Amino acid sequence: MQNNLGLILAKRAFLSPDREAYVDSHRDLRLTYRALNDRANRLANALLDAGLVKGERVGLLLMNSAEFMEGYFALAKIGAVVVPLNWRLVADELEFILKDSGTRRLIFGEEFLDTVADLQSRGDRTDVTQWLQVAGSAPVAYFAESYECFRDSGAALEPSRHRAEPGAQAADDDMLYIMYTSGTTGLPKGVVHTHKSALWAIFTIAATTYYHEGDRYLAALPMFHVGALTPLAVNVYGGATSVVMRSFDPVLAWQLIERERITIGLAVPAMLNFMLQVENFARFDRSALRWIMTGAAPVPVALTRRYADLGIGILQVYGLTESCGPACLMDSDNALRKPDSTGKAFFHTEVRVVNEHGADCAPGEAGEVLVRGAHVMREYWNRPDATAETLKNGWLHTGDVAVMDEDGFVSIQDRIKDMIISGGENVYPAEIEGLLMTHPKIVEAAVIGQPSETWGESPLAIVVRKDPSLTVAEVVDFCRGKLAGYKRPKAVEFVDQIPRNPSGKILKRLLREQFPGPAPV
Repeated sequence: MQNNLGLILAKRAFLSPDREAYVDSHRDLRLTYRALNDRANRLANALLDAGLVKGERVGLLLMNSAEFMEGYFALAKIGAVVVPLNWRLVADELEFILKDSGTRRLIFGEEFLDTVADLQSRGDRTDVTQWLQVAGSAPVAYFAESYECFRDSGAALEPSRHRAEPGAQAADDDMLYIMYTSGTTGLPKGVVHTHKSALWAIFTIAATTYYHEGDRYLAALPMFHVGALTPLAVNVYGGATSVVMRSFDPVLAWQLIERERITIGLAVPAMLNFMLQVENFARFDRSALRWIMTGAAPVPVALTRRYADLGIGILQVYGLTESCGPACLMDSDNALRKPDSTGKAFFHTEVRVVNEHGADCAPGEAGEVLVRGAHVMREYWNRPDATAETLKNGWLHTGDVAVMDEDGFVSIQDRIKDMIISGGENVYPAEIEGLLMTHPKIVEAAVIGQPSETWGESPLAIVVRKDPSLTVAEVVDFCRGKLAGYKRPKAVEFVDQIPRNPSGKILKRLLREQFPGPAPV
Protein backbone atom coordinates (compact mmCIF):
# COMPACT_ATOMS: atom_id res chain seq x y z
CA MET A 1 0.00 0.00 0.00
CA GLN A 2 1.26 3.43 -0.89
CA ASN A 3 2.40 5.43 2.16
CA ASN A 4 -0.52 7.82 2.00
CA LEU A 5 -2.51 8.41 5.17
CA GLY A 6 -5.85 8.61 3.34
CA LEU A 7 -5.49 5.07 2.10
CA ILE A 8 -5.77 3.60 5.59
CA LEU A 9 -9.46 4.52 5.46
CA ALA A 10 -9.80 2.78 2.09
CA LYS A 11 -8.11 -0.34 3.46
CA ARG A 12 -10.22 -0.38 6.63
CA ALA A 13 -13.39 0.03 4.53
CA PHE A 14 -12.26 -2.96 2.47
CA LEU A 15 -11.50 -5.09 5.55
CA SER A 16 -14.41 -4.02 7.78
CA PRO A 17 -17.03 -2.38 5.54
CA ASP A 18 -19.99 -2.86 7.86
CA ARG A 19 -18.28 -2.04 11.14
CA GLU A 20 -19.45 1.18 12.78
CA ALA A 21 -16.77 3.80 12.18
CA TYR A 22 -18.22 7.09 13.36
CA VAL A 23 -20.97 8.05 15.80
CA ASP A 24 -21.99 11.70 16.10
CA SER A 25 -23.02 12.56 19.65
CA HIS A 26 -25.19 15.54 18.68
CA ARG A 27 -27.22 14.24 15.73
CA ASP A 28 -28.62 10.98 14.48
CA LEU A 29 -25.65 10.02 12.33
CA ARG A 30 -23.87 6.69 12.37
CA LEU A 31 -21.48 5.79 9.59
CA THR A 32 -19.97 2.44 8.75
CA TYR A 33 -16.44 2.33 7.39
CA ARG A 34 -17.86 1.81 3.91
CA ALA A 35 -20.11 4.86 4.22
CA LEU A 36 -17.37 7.07 5.67
CA ASN A 37 -14.97 6.06 2.91
CA ASP A 38 -17.59 6.67 0.21
CA ARG A 39 -18.19 10.19 1.53
CA ALA A 40 -14.44 10.88 1.59
CA ASN A 41 -14.11 9.59 -1.98
CA ARG A 42 -16.96 11.77 -3.22
CA LEU A 43 -15.35 14.86 -1.74
CA ALA A 44 -11.92 13.89 -3.11
CA ASN A 45 -13.25 13.40 -6.63
CA ALA A 46 -15.34 16.58 -6.50
CA LEU A 47 -12.25 18.59 -5.52
CA LEU A 48 -10.21 17.07 -8.33
CA ASP A 49 -13.05 17.87 -10.74
CA ALA A 50 -12.85 21.47 -9.47
CA GLY A 51 -9.18 21.68 -10.38
CA LEU A 52 -7.43 21.00 -7.08
CA VAL A 53 -3.73 20.26 -7.52
CA LYS A 54 -1.20 18.46 -5.37
CA GLY A 55 0.04 20.55 -2.46
CA GLU A 56 -2.91 22.93 -2.51
CA ARG A 57 -3.94 24.03 0.98
CA VAL A 58 -7.53 23.54 2.13
CA GLY A 59 -8.77 24.97 5.42
CA LEU A 60 -11.25 23.21 7.72
CA LEU A 61 -13.20 25.54 10.00
CA LEU A 62 -15.57 22.98 11.47
CA MET A 63 -16.81 21.75 14.79
CA ASN A 64 -16.16 18.07 15.46
CA SER A 65 -18.18 16.34 12.77
CA ALA A 66 -18.25 13.62 10.14
CA GLU A 67 -17.52 16.37 7.62
CA PHE A 68 -14.21 17.12 9.35
CA MET A 69 -13.32 13.42 9.44
CA GLU A 70 -14.18 12.77 5.80
CA GLY A 71 -12.50 16.01 4.75
CA TYR A 72 -9.24 15.01 6.43
CA PHE A 73 -9.08 11.64 4.69
CA ALA A 74 -10.33 12.96 1.34
CA LEU A 75 -7.69 15.65 1.21
CA ALA A 76 -5.00 13.18 2.23
CA LYS A 77 -5.98 10.79 -0.57
CA ILE A 78 -5.52 13.41 -3.29
CA GLY A 79 -2.39 15.12 -2.04
CA ALA A 80 -3.97 18.32 -0.73
CA VAL A 81 -2.64 19.88 2.47
CA VAL A 82 -5.11 20.18 5.35
CA VAL A 83 -5.11 23.36 7.44
CA PRO A 84 -7.20 22.62 10.57
CA LEU A 85 -8.49 25.92 12.00
CA ASN A 86 -9.13 26.68 15.64
CA TRP A 87 -12.75 27.86 15.69
CA ARG A 88 -12.17 29.87 18.86
CA LEU A 89 -10.02 32.36 16.96
CA VAL A 90 -11.36 35.70 15.79
CA ALA A 91 -11.34 36.82 12.16
CA ASP A 92 -8.01 38.69 12.40
CA GLU A 93 -6.27 35.60 13.79
CA LEU A 94 -7.80 33.36 11.15
CA GLU A 95 -6.81 35.82 8.44
CA PHE A 96 -3.17 35.50 9.51
CA ILE A 97 -3.29 31.69 9.38
CA LEU A 98 -5.09 31.57 6.04
CA LYS A 99 -2.62 34.00 4.47
CA ASP A 100 0.46 32.47 6.10
CA SER A 101 -0.49 28.97 4.94
CA GLY A 102 -1.65 30.07 1.49
CA THR A 103 -5.00 28.36 1.93
CA ARG A 104 -6.99 28.38 -1.36
CA ARG A 105 -10.23 26.65 -0.36
CA LEU A 106 -12.16 26.81 2.90
CA ILE A 107 -14.72 24.31 4.20
CA PHE A 108 -16.63 25.89 7.08
CA GLY A 109 -19.62 25.21 9.30
CA GLU A 110 -22.68 27.42 9.27
CA GLU A 111 -21.93 28.32 12.93
CA PHE A 112 -19.01 30.40 11.68
CA LEU A 113 -20.85 32.18 8.89
CA ASP A 114 -20.44 35.68 10.36
CA THR A 115 -16.70 35.21 10.83
CA VAL A 116 -16.25 33.70 7.37
CA ALA A 117 -18.33 36.46 5.76
CA ASP A 118 -15.98 38.96 7.39
CA LEU A 119 -12.97 37.08 6.01
CA GLN A 120 -14.51 36.86 2.52
CA SER A 121 -15.17 40.60 2.50
CA ARG A 122 -11.46 41.28 3.01
CA GLY A 123 -10.64 40.31 -0.57
CA ASP A 124 -7.02 39.47 -1.25
CA ARG A 125 -6.06 39.64 2.41
CA THR A 126 -6.54 35.88 2.12
CA ASP A 127 -5.88 33.63 -0.88
CA VAL A 128 -9.18 31.74 -0.56
CA THR A 129 -11.04 31.36 -3.87
CA GLN A 130 -13.59 28.68 -2.99
CA TRP A 131 -15.89 28.78 0.06
CA LEU A 132 -17.76 25.56 0.89
CA GLN A 133 -20.42 25.86 3.59
CA VAL A 134 -21.58 22.84 5.60
CA ALA A 135 -25.12 24.10 5.88
CA GLY A 136 -27.43 21.22 6.74
CA SER A 137 -30.86 22.86 6.46
CA ALA A 138 -29.52 26.43 6.83
CA PRO A 139 -29.37 28.84 3.85
CA VAL A 140 -26.06 28.95 1.99
CA ALA A 141 -24.25 32.29 1.98
CA TYR A 142 -24.31 34.21 -1.30
CA PHE A 143 -20.54 33.86 -1.72
CA ALA A 144 -20.41 30.14 -0.85
CA GLU A 145 -21.36 26.76 -2.27
CA SER A 146 -23.25 24.03 -0.47
CA TYR A 147 -20.65 21.60 0.83
CA GLU A 148 -23.13 18.73 0.76
CA CYS A 149 -24.11 19.34 -2.87
CA PHE A 150 -20.49 19.81 -3.88
CA ARG A 151 -19.37 16.61 -2.13
CA ASP A 152 -22.20 14.51 -3.49
CA SER A 153 -21.40 15.57 -7.07
CA GLY A 154 -18.26 13.45 -6.90
CA ALA A 155 -17.96 9.74 -7.61
CA ALA A 156 -17.78 7.31 -4.68
CA LEU A 157 -14.94 5.29 -6.24
CA GLU A 158 -11.38 5.61 -5.00
CA PRO A 159 -9.78 8.55 -6.87
CA SER A 160 -6.88 6.32 -7.91
CA ARG A 161 -9.31 3.93 -9.68
CA HIS A 162 -11.89 6.39 -10.91
CA ARG A 163 -9.63 8.68 -12.88
CA ALA A 164 -7.30 8.09 -15.80
CA GLU A 165 -5.18 10.81 -14.23
CA PRO A 166 -5.83 10.15 -10.54
CA GLY A 167 -4.54 13.50 -9.38
CA ALA A 168 -1.95 13.92 -6.71
CA GLN A 169 -0.13 10.81 -5.63
CA ALA A 170 1.06 12.14 -2.29
CA ALA A 171 3.10 9.93 -0.01
CA ASP A 172 5.99 9.77 2.44
CA ASP A 173 7.57 13.23 2.86
CA ASP A 174 4.82 15.13 1.05
CA MET A 175 2.97 17.54 3.30
CA LEU A 176 -0.24 16.27 4.88
CA TYR A 177 -1.23 19.14 7.16
CA ILE A 178 -0.12 22.43 8.64
CA MET A 179 -1.45 22.66 12.20
CA TYR A 180 -1.01 26.01 13.86
CA THR A 181 -0.01 26.11 17.49
CA SER A 182 -2.43 27.78 19.84
CA GLY A 183 -0.44 31.00 19.92
CA THR A 184 -0.35 31.38 23.70
CA THR A 185 2.66 33.63 23.13
CA GLY A 186 3.13 35.68 19.96
CA LEU A 187 1.90 34.64 16.52
CA PRO A 188 1.00 30.99 16.01
CA LYS A 189 3.50 28.74 14.22
CA GLY A 190 2.41 26.26 11.58
CA VAL A 191 3.61 22.75 12.41
CA VAL A 192 4.15 20.77 9.20
CA HIS A 193 3.42 17.05 9.28
CA THR A 194 3.87 14.74 6.34
CA HIS A 195 2.21 11.49 5.36
CA LYS A 196 5.25 9.72 6.78
CA SER A 197 5.24 11.49 10.16
CA ALA A 198 1.46 11.07 10.58
CA LEU A 199 1.59 7.37 9.66
CA TRP A 200 4.48 6.75 12.05
CA ALA A 201 2.50 8.47 14.79
CA ILE A 202 -0.30 5.98 14.13
CA PHE A 203 2.08 3.00 14.13
CA THR A 204 3.74 4.28 17.29
CA ILE A 205 0.49 4.67 19.23
CA ALA A 206 -0.89 1.36 17.97
CA ALA A 207 2.29 -0.43 19.08
CA THR A 208 2.23 1.05 22.57
CA THR A 209 -1.40 1.36 23.65
CA TYR A 210 -3.96 -1.10 24.91
CA TYR A 211 -6.64 -1.41 22.24
CA HIS A 212 -8.94 -4.44 22.10
CA GLU A 213 -11.04 -5.75 19.23
CA GLY A 214 -14.36 -3.92 19.13
CA ASP A 215 -13.23 -0.93 21.18
CA ARG A 216 -15.49 2.12 21.28
CA TYR A 217 -13.52 5.33 21.74
CA LEU A 218 -14.87 8.57 23.22
CA ALA A 219 -13.30 11.57 21.43
CA ALA A 220 -13.79 14.82 23.36
CA LEU A 221 -11.02 17.11 22.09
CA PRO A 222 -11.54 19.42 19.10
CA MET A 223 -10.43 17.84 15.84
CA PHE A 224 -8.29 20.82 14.92
CA HIS A 225 -5.99 19.63 17.72
CA VAL A 226 -3.44 16.83 17.32
CA GLY A 227 -4.81 15.19 20.47
CA ALA A 228 -8.00 14.40 18.55
CA LEU A 229 -6.83 14.09 14.96
CA THR A 230 -4.09 11.51 15.52
CA PRO A 231 -6.15 9.19 17.78
CA LEU A 232 -9.07 9.28 15.34
CA ALA A 233 -6.70 8.11 12.62
CA VAL A 234 -5.43 5.38 14.98
CA ASN A 235 -9.04 4.25 15.39
CA VAL A 236 -9.39 3.90 11.62
CA TYR A 237 -6.14 1.96 11.42
CA GLY A 238 -7.26 -0.42 14.17
CA GLY A 239 -10.93 -0.60 13.27
CA ALA A 240 -12.26 0.98 16.48
CA THR A 241 -15.51 2.95 16.61
CA SER A 242 -15.09 6.70 17.22
CA VAL A 243 -17.89 8.25 19.28
CA VAL A 244 -17.26 11.93 18.77
CA MET A 245 -18.50 14.81 20.89
CA ARG A 246 -19.24 17.91 18.84
CA SER A 247 -18.00 19.90 21.81
CA PHE A 248 -17.22 18.78 25.34
CA ASP A 249 -19.97 18.59 27.92
CA PRO A 250 -19.30 16.68 31.18
CA VAL A 251 -22.86 15.38 31.61
CA LEU A 252 -23.02 14.24 28.00
CA ALA A 253 -19.66 12.49 28.44
CA TRP A 254 -21.13 10.26 31.16
CA GLN A 255 -24.30 9.72 29.11
CA LEU A 256 -22.26 8.56 26.13
CA ILE A 257 -20.11 6.31 28.29
CA GLU A 258 -23.31 4.56 29.36
CA ARG A 259 -25.33 4.66 26.13
CA GLU A 260 -22.55 3.81 23.67
CA ARG A 261 -20.78 1.34 25.94
CA ILE A 262 -17.55 3.32 25.71
CA THR A 263 -14.45 1.24 26.46
CA ILE A 264 -11.60 3.75 26.01
CA GLY A 265 -11.06 7.44 25.28
CA LEU A 266 -9.04 10.57 25.76
CA ALA A 267 -9.81 13.73 27.73
CA VAL A 268 -7.54 16.44 29.12
CA PRO A 269 -7.26 16.79 32.93
CA ALA A 270 -9.60 19.76 33.06
CA MET A 271 -12.32 17.69 31.32
CA LEU A 272 -11.80 14.80 33.72
CA ASN A 273 -12.07 17.20 36.64
CA PHE A 274 -15.31 18.70 35.29
CA MET A 275 -16.75 15.19 34.92
CA LEU A 276 -16.17 14.61 38.62
CA GLN A 277 -18.15 17.76 39.42
CA VAL A 278 -21.30 16.35 37.73
CA GLU A 279 -23.94 15.81 40.38
CA ASN A 280 -24.50 12.12 41.11
CA PHE A 281 -22.33 10.99 38.18
CA ALA A 282 -22.13 7.52 39.74
CA ARG A 283 -25.66 6.86 38.45
CA PHE A 284 -24.26 6.35 34.95
CA ASP A 285 -23.19 2.85 33.95
CA ARG A 286 -19.44 2.92 33.31
CA SER A 287 -18.84 -0.83 33.51
CA ALA A 288 -17.49 -1.09 29.94
CA LEU A 289 -14.92 1.69 30.41
CA ARG A 290 -11.35 0.40 30.85
CA TRP A 291 -9.23 3.51 30.57
CA ILE A 292 -9.05 7.14 29.58
CA MET A 293 -5.83 8.69 28.37
CA THR A 294 -5.12 12.19 29.53
CA GLY A 295 -2.43 14.76 28.86
CA ALA A 296 -1.77 18.26 27.49
CA ALA A 297 -1.10 19.39 31.06
CA PRO A 298 0.42 17.81 34.17
CA VAL A 299 -2.08 15.41 35.73
CA PRO A 300 -2.76 15.85 39.46
CA VAL A 301 -2.10 12.66 41.40
CA ALA A 302 -5.43 13.13 43.20
CA LEU A 303 -7.25 12.93 39.84
CA THR A 304 -5.61 9.63 38.89
CA ARG A 305 -6.51 8.14 42.26
CA ARG A 306 -10.12 9.31 42.18
CA TYR A 307 -10.68 7.63 38.83
CA ALA A 308 -8.88 4.51 40.02
CA ASP A 309 -11.37 4.36 42.89
CA LEU A 310 -14.10 4.32 40.24
CA GLY A 311 -12.41 1.40 38.46
CA ILE A 312 -11.26 3.57 35.55
CA GLY A 313 -7.60 3.58 34.57
CA ILE A 314 -6.04 6.96 33.87
CA LEU A 315 -3.12 6.66 31.45
CA GLN A 316 -0.98 9.76 31.31
CA VAL A 317 0.24 10.63 27.84
CA TYR A 318 2.84 13.24 27.08
CA GLY A 319 3.00 14.57 23.57
CA LEU A 320 3.15 17.65 21.42
CA THR A 321 1.77 18.97 18.17
CA GLU A 322 5.37 18.87 16.94
CA SER A 323 5.59 15.11 17.64
CA CYS A 324 2.21 14.41 16.01
CA GLY A 325 1.06 13.31 19.45
CA PRO A 326 3.29 10.61 20.91
CA ALA A 327 6.26 11.10 23.24
CA CYS A 328 5.64 9.22 26.52
CA LEU A 329 2.86 6.97 27.79
CA MET A 330 2.17 5.50 31.21
CA ASP A 331 1.31 1.80 31.09
CA SER A 332 -1.66 0.52 33.07
CA ASP A 333 0.46 -1.62 35.39
CA ASN A 334 2.36 1.37 36.75
CA ALA A 335 -0.31 4.08 36.59
CA LEU A 336 -1.07 3.83 40.31
CA ARG A 337 2.45 2.88 41.41
CA LYS A 338 3.84 6.03 39.80
CA PRO A 339 0.82 8.37 39.49
CA ASP A 340 3.02 11.45 39.12
CA SER A 341 4.74 10.05 36.02
CA THR A 342 3.74 10.24 32.36
CA GLY A 343 5.48 6.91 31.75
CA LYS A 344 8.17 5.85 29.33
CA ALA A 345 8.88 6.72 25.72
CA PHE A 346 6.41 5.32 23.18
CA PHE A 347 7.47 2.49 20.90
CA HIS A 348 9.43 3.90 17.92
CA THR A 349 10.23 6.97 20.07
CA GLU A 350 13.33 8.08 21.96
CA VAL A 351 13.19 10.52 24.87
CA ARG A 352 16.04 12.19 26.73
CA VAL A 353 16.20 14.69 29.59
CA VAL A 354 19.20 17.01 29.22
CA ASN A 355 20.81 19.86 31.11
CA GLU A 356 21.64 23.31 29.75
CA HIS A 357 24.82 21.91 28.17
CA GLY A 358 22.95 19.18 26.28
CA ALA A 359 24.25 16.35 28.46
CA ASP A 360 21.90 13.69 29.83
CA CYS A 361 20.69 14.50 33.32
CA ALA A 362 21.27 12.11 36.18
CA PRO A 363 18.19 10.22 37.40
CA GLY A 364 15.98 12.61 39.33
CA GLU A 365 17.71 15.72 37.95
CA ALA A 366 15.42 18.19 36.17
CA GLY A 367 16.17 19.14 32.59
CA GLU A 368 14.64 19.76 29.17
CA VAL A 369 12.81 16.94 27.38
CA LEU A 370 14.09 15.98 23.93
CA VAL A 371 12.13 13.68 21.59
CA ARG A 372 13.23 11.79 18.47
CA GLY A 373 11.21 9.60 16.12
CA ALA A 374 9.89 9.33 12.57
CA HIS A 375 6.67 11.00 13.77
CA VAL A 376 8.36 14.32 14.62
CA MET A 377 7.35 17.29 12.47
CA ARG A 378 9.24 18.27 9.33
CA GLU A 379 9.40 21.99 10.12
CA TYR A 380 7.56 25.11 11.17
CA TRP A 381 5.95 26.54 8.03
CA ASN A 382 7.82 29.62 6.77
CA ARG A 383 9.78 29.81 10.05
CA PRO A 384 13.33 28.52 9.39
CA ASP A 385 14.75 30.25 12.47
CA ALA A 386 12.15 28.68 14.77
CA THR A 387 12.69 25.32 13.07
CA ALA A 388 16.45 25.49 13.62
CA GLU A 389 15.91 26.44 17.25
CA THR A 390 13.56 23.50 17.88
CA LEU A 391 15.00 20.71 15.70
CA LYS A 392 18.68 20.06 16.41
CA ASN A 393 20.59 16.99 15.24
CA GLY A 394 17.34 15.09 14.77
CA TRP A 395 16.03 15.87 18.25
CA LEU A 396 12.91 17.90 19.01
CA HIS A 397 13.62 20.35 21.84
CA THR A 398 10.28 20.56 23.62
CA GLY A 399 10.77 23.41 26.07
CA ASP A 400 9.32 21.17 28.79
CA VAL A 401 11.05 20.41 32.09
CA ALA A 402 11.04 16.86 33.43
CA VAL A 403 12.93 14.33 35.50
CA MET A 404 13.62 10.75 34.47
CA ASP A 405 14.17 7.99 37.03
CA GLU A 406 16.52 5.02 36.84
CA ASP A 407 13.92 2.92 35.03
CA GLY A 408 13.16 5.49 32.34
CA PHE A 409 9.89 6.83 33.76
CA VAL A 410 9.47 10.50 32.93
CA SER A 411 7.71 13.02 35.18
CA ILE A 412 6.87 16.36 33.57
CA GLN A 413 7.50 19.31 35.87
CA ASP A 414 6.39 22.27 33.77
CA ARG A 415 7.17 24.46 30.80
CA ILE A 416 10.59 26.13 30.98
CA LYS A 417 8.96 29.49 30.31
CA ASP A 418 6.45 28.94 33.16
CA MET A 419 9.12 28.06 35.70
CA ILE A 420 9.41 30.51 38.61
CA ILE A 421 12.82 31.40 40.03
CA SER A 422 12.35 32.45 43.64
CA GLY A 423 15.41 33.32 45.67
CA GLY A 424 17.56 31.47 43.16
CA GLU A 425 15.50 28.27 43.47
CA ASN A 426 13.50 26.75 40.61
CA VAL A 427 9.80 26.49 41.38
CA TYR A 428 7.53 24.46 39.09
CA PRO A 429 3.91 25.71 39.16
CA ALA A 430 2.52 22.28 38.28
CA GLU A 431 3.74 20.90 41.61
CA ILE A 432 1.89 23.59 43.55
CA GLU A 433 -1.20 23.27 41.33
CA GLY A 434 -1.27 19.52 41.93
CA LEU A 435 -1.23 20.05 45.69
CA LEU A 436 -3.93 22.73 45.60
CA MET A 437 -6.18 20.43 43.57
CA THR A 438 -6.30 18.02 46.54
CA HIS A 439 -8.03 20.66 48.69
CA PRO A 440 -11.71 19.69 49.03
CA LYS A 441 -12.88 23.30 48.55
CA ILE A 442 -10.92 23.92 45.30
CA VAL A 443 -12.19 23.12 41.81
CA GLU A 444 -9.27 24.46 39.78
CA ALA A 445 -5.95 26.13 40.48
CA ALA A 446 -3.21 27.85 38.51
CA VAL A 447 0.09 29.26 39.72
CA ILE A 448 2.18 32.03 38.15
CA GLY A 449 5.17 34.04 39.24
CA GLN A 450 4.90 37.69 40.24
CA PRO A 451 7.84 40.11 40.44
CA SER A 452 9.18 40.31 43.98
CA GLU A 453 11.56 42.93 45.39
CA THR A 454 12.89 40.39 47.86
CA TRP A 455 12.95 37.10 45.96
CA GLY A 456 12.95 38.07 42.29
CA GLU A 457 9.71 36.15 41.79
CA SER A 458 7.09 34.74 44.14
CA PRO A 459 4.30 32.22 43.45
CA LEU A 460 0.75 33.51 43.16
CA ALA A 461 -2.10 30.98 43.42
CA ILE A 462 -5.18 31.65 41.31
CA VAL A 463 -8.06 29.54 42.56
CA VAL A 464 -11.60 28.61 41.55
CA ARG A 465 -13.55 27.79 44.70
CA LYS A 466 -15.94 24.88 45.08
CA ASP A 467 -17.00 26.30 48.45
CA PRO A 468 -17.39 30.10 48.62
CA SER A 469 -16.34 30.05 52.28
CA LEU A 470 -12.73 29.25 51.31
CA THR A 471 -10.37 32.01 52.43
CA VAL A 472 -6.89 33.13 51.43
CA ALA A 473 -5.58 32.11 54.85
CA GLU A 474 -6.95 28.58 54.41
CA VAL A 475 -5.18 28.19 51.08
CA VAL A 476 -1.87 29.47 52.43
CA ASP A 477 -2.13 27.33 55.58
CA PHE A 478 -2.96 24.26 53.50
CA CYS A 479 0.44 24.50 51.81
CA ARG A 480 2.41 24.71 55.08
CA GLY A 481 4.24 21.51 55.82
CA LYS A 482 3.52 20.19 52.33
CA LEU A 483 5.77 22.52 50.32
CA ALA A 484 9.13 24.12 51.03
CA GLY A 485 8.84 27.75 52.08
CA TYR A 486 10.13 29.15 48.77
CA LYS A 487 7.48 27.16 46.87
CA ARG A 488 4.49 28.22 48.94
CA PRO A 489 2.16 30.84 47.38
CA LYS A 490 2.75 34.29 48.84
CA ALA A 491 -0.68 35.46 47.68
CA VAL A 492 -3.99 34.00 46.50
CA GLU A 493 -6.56 35.36 44.03
CA PHE A 494 -10.05 33.90 43.60
CA VAL A 495 -11.61 33.80 40.11
CA ASP A 496 -14.71 32.28 38.55
CA GLN A 497 -12.83 30.58 35.73
CA ILE A 498 -9.25 29.83 34.72
CA PRO A 499 -8.58 30.54 31.01
CA ARG A 500 -7.50 27.55 28.96
CA ASN A 501 -6.78 26.89 25.31
CA PRO A 502 -8.77 24.19 23.44
CA SER A 503 -6.30 21.47 24.46
CA GLY A 504 -6.83 22.26 28.13
CA LYS A 505 -3.58 24.09 28.81
CA ILE A 506 -3.83 27.01 31.19
CA LEU A 507 -3.22 30.33 29.44
CA LYS A 508 -0.57 31.62 31.81
CA ARG A 509 0.08 34.62 29.60
CA LEU A 510 -3.44 35.90 30.22
CA LEU A 511 -3.10 35.32 33.94
CA ARG A 512 0.19 37.24 34.04
CA GLU A 513 -1.55 40.14 32.28
CA GLN A 514 -4.46 39.99 34.73
CA PHE A 515 -2.26 39.73 37.84
CA PRO A 516 0.99 41.57 37.00
CA GLY A 517 2.02 42.09 40.62
CA PRO A 518 4.22 43.02 42.30
CA ALA A 519 4.09 40.23 44.87
CA PRO A 520 3.42 41.21 48.48
CA VAL A 521 6.52 41.79 50.58
